[in-house]
Amino acid sequence: MVPSDAGQSNFSKKLLEVLDHIEYRRVETHEDMEEVARIRYRAYKLANILTLNGAKLIDDVDFDDHAYIFGVYYDERLISTVRIHHVTPDHRVSSTREMYTTEIDKFLDAGMTLIDPVRFAADPDVIGEMPALPYLTLRIASMAADYFDADRVLQLVSPQHAPFYRRVFYADTVVPSQKNVGKYNIELTLMATRTRDVRAGLYQRFPFFVSEPYERRMMFQRSPDMGVTPLTILPTARLAANGRLAARRAV
Repeated sequence: MVPSDAGQSNFSKKLLEVLDHIEYRRVETHEDMEEVARIRYRAYKLANILTLNGAKLIDDVDFDDHAYIFGVYYDERLISTVRIHHVTPDHRVSSTREMYTTEIDKFLDAGMTLIDPVRFAADPDVIGEMPALPYLTLRIASMAADYFDADRVLQLVSPQHAPFYRRVFYADTVVPSQKNVGKYNIELTLMATRTRDVRAGLYQRFPFFVSEPYERRMMFQRSPDMGVTPLTILPTARLAANGRLAARRAV
């Protein structure tokens, strides 16, 4: 549930306090991938999202060079995960595009770049106790949109979750709710956020989505200059939000 205008400041304060216990890890080791795959499996199996076999959920596109898999850890315990695809006109690998090729290609053919957050899964033992978990996890998609300066962030969601994305991320409906989409057992709708149009309003309402440039570099940079991927990445929302507030006061 999205807080009212009157409660947003309080909500943001509480979520910033939760962020003090959070660390992000980019999954690039076999051991971390195993843990992520197990949480994916448990979450998707419980909600009957996909017909699954075995005890893990790993996709071929997990290893695409434009895919970034993250674990969200609370006091060193893995509580959720998401995979981010950076989709460009020259690199069209995306789980969502496999199901909505025509719609996604319209964006790409127009020269747009996209962020496609998929395989969002939360530990079933935690999700009921931590209503802020979607915000903590989807903050990664917000950072990706800033880092890659993407035109849209996609949302492939069930109809029951669509109002959340409209209220929080100002998402537009691209494809209305449909059954029998790909291999999914649930109804799905495709939405998209116009990142540049909503960024200022989003960060003003929810300052915990804000991040410092160096946090985004640690999350997404892949280059020889980067060296070894950081083991843990601490959120910079509090620092970034305080910096914005100080800048506004100085004007």
